[in-house]
Amino acid sequence: MNKLLTAALAASLTATAAYAESVKIGFVTTLTTPAAVIGKDMENAVNLAVEHLGGKAGPLDIEVIFGDDQFAPEAGKQATDKLVKQDNVDFVAGYIWSHVLLASRKSVVDADKILISANAGPSQMAGKLCDKNYFSTSWQNDQTPMAMGEVLNKAGVKSLYLMAPNYAAGKDMTAGVERTFTGEIVGKDLTKWGADAQLDFSAELAKAKASGADGLFVFYPGAAAGAFVKQYQQAGLKDTLPLYSVFTIDGISLPKLQQAGFTDALGSKITQEWDPSLDNAANQKFVGDFKEKFGTYPSFYAAQSYDAIMLIASAVAAVDGNLEDKDALRAAVKAADFESVRGNFKFGTNNMPVQNFYLREVVEDADGNWTTKVVDTVYTDHVDSFAAECSMN
Repeated sequence: MNKLLTAALAASLTATAAYAESVKIGFVTTLTTPAAVIGKDMENAVNLAVEHLGGKAGPLDIEVIFGDDQFAPEAGKQATDKLVKQDNVDFVAGYIWSHVLLASRKSVVDADKILISANAGPSQMAGKLCDKNYFSTSWQNDQTPMAMGEVLNKAGVKSLYLMAPNYAAGKDMTAGVERTFTGEIVGKDLTKWGADAQLDFSAELAKAKASGADGLFVFYPGAAAGAFVKQYQQAGLKDTLPLYSVFTIDGISLPKLQQAGFTDALGSKITQEWDPSLDNAANQKFVGDFKEKFGTYPSFYAAQSYDAIMLIASAVAAVDGNLEDKDALRAAVKAADFESVRGNFKFGTNNMPVQNFYLREVVEDADGNWTTKVVDTVYTDHVDSFAAECSMN
């Protein structure tokens, strides 16, 4: 009798181990430092996604554990290591910054966990560092500025001055616009980044003005965006040096720019793979509920984070909560059978999205709030430039 009880108990424990009650998602973002303004938007979107899912992914409860990267690669890796080793999460998602993602990737993929970037898109991870355990719900860094390069060509811009922060994404962004822009690059400044990032751009703006360029291309995410636009407007450059930007004027910076009266932002053109105005049911629900709950339009960071949670939930449901079958789980993630805020969503051979990129214009909505709208489609089903370097082809 004792042997039977022991066998039954062992079987029960084995079943419990094989079929977890919850799916644990680690989400790494910036929750301190001034860059936390982005992290908070992502956190809000994650929580909204879990709410929309009723807290369930298939048969499992969803448990999200947030990790703070403190805007630094070392801290990001430490947060990632804790999620993987101590919390034993099933998925790790998030990551605003390319240098943080690059520092953290091995901790996740080498542990055979699934890693999903909700923002950062370093070229290496789309190409030579691609991995069966790595997916993205954003883009490869070069793609958005590549789309802007095409916009500049169409607009007849012949010369361009470039400004960006001096880190992995900043270099990718300038490389992206240089990849497609057919005119002349007359100058480039890569400014100091990190916890003590340069926020005084007066010298660089003076150089850009003196260069005689037809346009100024910039990439300044987060808190740097407001500082840059303020100084650009104060310098009176709108008519002589038109501004073209990526990841600078967005759902996070626009309310602050409007409050400060920086009207030079209105009418400015930006490129992106998502917009609040995209006409599909998932996006309408996401944008409407986000605005109602948090009082602002969601940013693209939020949209990509929302998609990351929806993607994970769809994969867990597809395997009926069996998280132990990693091959089946990866295949379910790759299938991307979920309602994306972008509409149709599919992955390429390197597990990066194949998607449209749009030209967006900053406008004032019917309630007087600054937002963006799509005015053109620049790329349809675009594949990033580094997919060919991925060994999974």
